Amino acid sequence: MAWETIIGLEVHVQLCTKSKIFSGAGTTFGAAPNTQACEVDIALPGVLPVMNKEAALMAVKFGIAIGASVNRRSIFARKNYFYPDLPKGYQISQYELPIVSGGSVDINTLNGNRTIRITRAHLEEDAGKLMHQQANNSSGVDLNRAGTPLLEVVSEPDLRSPSEAIAYLKKIHTLVRYLEICDGNMQEGSFRCDANISVRPKGDEQYGTRCELKNLNSFRNIEKSLNFEINRHINILKTNGTIVQETRLYDADNNTTRAMRGKEDAHDYRYFPDPDLLPLDLNAEWVEGLKRGLPELPDDRKERFVDDYGLSAEDAGVLVAEKEIARYFEALAEGRDGKLAANWVTGELFGALNAAGLDIAASPISAESLGGLVDRVADKTLSRRIAKEVFEIMFETGGEADAIIDERSLQ
Repeated sequence: MAWETIIGLEVHVQLCTKSKIFSGAGTTFGAAPNTQACEVDIALPGVLPVMNKEAALMAVKFGIAIGASVNRRSIFARKNYFYPDLPKGYQISQYELPIVSGGSVDINTLNGNRTIRITRAHLEEDAGKLMHQQANNSSGVDLNRAGTPLLEVVSEPDLRSPSEAIAYLKKIHTLVRYLEICDGNMQEGSFRCDANISVRPKGDEQYGTRCELKNLNSFRNIEKSLNFEINRHINILKTNGTIVQETRLYDADNNTTRAMRGKEDAHDYRYFPDPDLLPLDLNAEWVEGLKRGLPELPDDRKERFVDDYGLSAEDAGVLVAEKEIARYFEALAEGRDGKLAANWVTGELFGALNAAGLDIAASPISAESLGGLVDRVADKTLSRRIAKEVFEIMFETGGEADAIIDERSLQ
């Protein structure tokens, strides 16, 4: 029997505001436990939340960028559940009236381009963090993260494979960094996701029973966990077993998933409007001003690179995946052969940076310096082989191409 996988993702984008969504406490990563948690965050009696305008601004930017409806009026709700890292006993989120509704992103897959629909993007506060590596076999609670602003981006169940899920996640990851609303640091938990997976016989219209994988925070582990969970579902169904609707955790050391708890439905959280927060009303002119002020987005920049520099769609996609790489390439390609410049960035430069564990911002060779080397290749002063030798010396010493050519009599 052929099987079809259904995947829907809930991406948690930590917004890079200086303070929390409902309090003035800081959001700097790595502070000592419980040093960035004020009275609001720890839910002392009598304190009231106050909305952070910057969080709304960032959510609106995202909504505009994905072609969604930005709701001029949205409402905060209480999502009720009990866990040690949630001091209030509820999480302030949005449910029936989120700040962003609809929208979509396009991804490249092995079967061509696909459009992935987005259900909603809503604002909410993060919970704290349990610290299990404590003395005396006890656990601690760090509430520094409690109240940190999140934008939760919920996709429709349009994804059909782990590779499509990763392509979608990378697209969202690129977009939020272009918009400068999230630093995208997955190791620090600034960009993470929950994945809902089900499997059904190919051709069936009815969805299978879904399981949720919680708090995945690396592209590699997301893909591996999805593959494992899909195979687990198929093996159960092949033997006429029953899938249990539950939340599961991924064990990266053993490449397995394990049950965490039963999977809740929306009604289990007993959502109701938060009585301490007024509806969020957005001024139409303010929203239009944000729309006019958006930066060039990845898809637009990719199209321009294809048109202006004669690049293939694949090469242009690689170069626009990170804003810093796109800026580096543009500085290098100015007044030069775009294809030749792209080859040096995606070939020698990327290879050297990967080997050294560096990102483009820390490159020992600036775009201007690499341009000097590309010029010597273009005017046939250097063969490709000799140019690679010069590049290696430049990367190691930070020297300029012309100086190295003269010093070593390279022609």
